[in-house]
Amino acid sequence: MKLDMQKALAQIEFENREDNRFHTPYDKEVEFYQSIKMGNVEEALQLMRPFDSDGLGILSENRLRNLKYHLIITIAFITRYCIEGGMEMEEAYNRSDIAIRRLDHFQTEEEVTSFHRELVEAYAKRMRSIRKKTMYSKSIIVCLEYIYSHLHTKITLADLAKETKLSATYLSKLFHKEVGISVSQYIIQKRIEAAEKMLRYTGFTSAEIASSLCFCSESHFISMFKRYVKVTPREFREQQFHAH
Repeated sequence: MKLDMQKALAQIEFENREDNRFHTPYDKEVEFYQSIKMGNVEEALQLMRPFDSDGLGILSENRLRNLKYHLIITIAFITRYCIEGGMEMEEAYNRSDIAIRRLDHFQTEEEVTSFHRELVEAYAKRMRSIRKKTMYSKSIIVCLEYIYSHLHTKITLADLAKETKLSATYLSKLFHKEVGISVSQYIIQKRIEAAEKMLRYTGFTSAEIASSLCFCSESHFISMFKRYVKVTPREFREQQFHAH
């Protein structure tokens, strides 16, 4: 059935006036999302409007589903504000996917309400941590995003130069100036961080991780891992096993 938008708008406007129900002012919403973007944890929690308060539209007649829809919208806005604030795009989208999948399993309104506050606090704290680091130029942010998204493939300085439309020589100097280490060192560092997560949360072998993260060989991966983490991949995994 085709939606008659004008008729639907007239109907909902009438119902909202009759019930004295109005949406949250736009400037208040922006202020809330900006507080998360800036990493102001306390302010974000103060500005956060509970989903059972006035100012929220009715997206479903089912109360639980209505709360879930509102939280999904909130997560989507937070994700984009965090990307603008400096969070790596892939991290932001992955956090969003994880949160929505978790939300999908909730069976009570209390779970959704509690998760709402948990997410706001977690995102604000993460943005506070990010903003404590050096703010990078647009070209370097492009490089960091590209590296984050291509850890499983070969990455060259030429690739980054092409993405940023800068010369390789200039980009190399700019990267070292802003990040503090060379492009190649940064790539290795990020691959080692990814390897740590794989060792901690998956059952992949060192050989599989080395291949997945584009190391020259398993021995090269083990050597680099020990240089950065001070233990071998096997020792790291054993430590994690005993710790948990």
